[in-house]
Amino acid sequence: MRKLIYFVASTLDGFIAGTDGADPSTSIFDPSGAHAGPLMAEYPEMIPGHVRSVLGVEGVPNKHFDTILEGRGSYEIGTAAGIGDAYPHLRHLVFSTTLDSTSDPAVELVGSAAVDRVRALKDEQGLDIWLCGGGCMAASLRDEIDEIHLKLYPVVLGDGIPLFGRVPGGESEIDRFTLNGARVFDSGVALMTYARA
Repeated sequence: MRKLIYFVASTLDGFIAGTDGADPSTSIFDPSGAHAGPLMAEYPEMIPGHVRSVLGVEGVPNKHFDTILEGRGSYEIGTAAGIGDAYPHLRHLVFSTTLDSTSDPAVELVGSAAVDRVRALKDEQGLDIWLCGGGCMAASLRDEIDEIHLKLYPVVLGDGIPLFGRVPGGESEIDRFTLNGARVFDSGVALMTYARA
């Protein structure tokens, strides 16, 4: 069975984006530095399609994921930049109850029954599934998340979109994870990998 892996960047105080929801990779999370090369080598599939040739990873096989899941906010970062499918090298699903369609026919829109759809994906053959963001989607799929691969940046934001948003009417619960690996780069960025305990 495939795993659902929440692979995301976070600040030290647990935010994945600012309050404005803008692309954090250009403002909060510095994509350059000592962590960039090793992370691209380990996770080539995280490189968006429109920059893969520039970064020399065009045609590089996916290592961890063959499917990406995004919420509306994360997806619209790409569409605002004129990119209908930022990850054409992955099966791309967008989960939203407010969107009527996607801007690229290769991107599948899931409007309801998100948990059922994720469970069906996990039952399929293939590589693991990348939950890219955002925080509300991660919260709604929290019980389905098998691993967290956290790119922890030495930044404190103070406010923003949390790693896990709050599900309306949801009760506070504790999910325990076991640390599987930790790698710290000279840039101060750490890659922490956790598996559900």
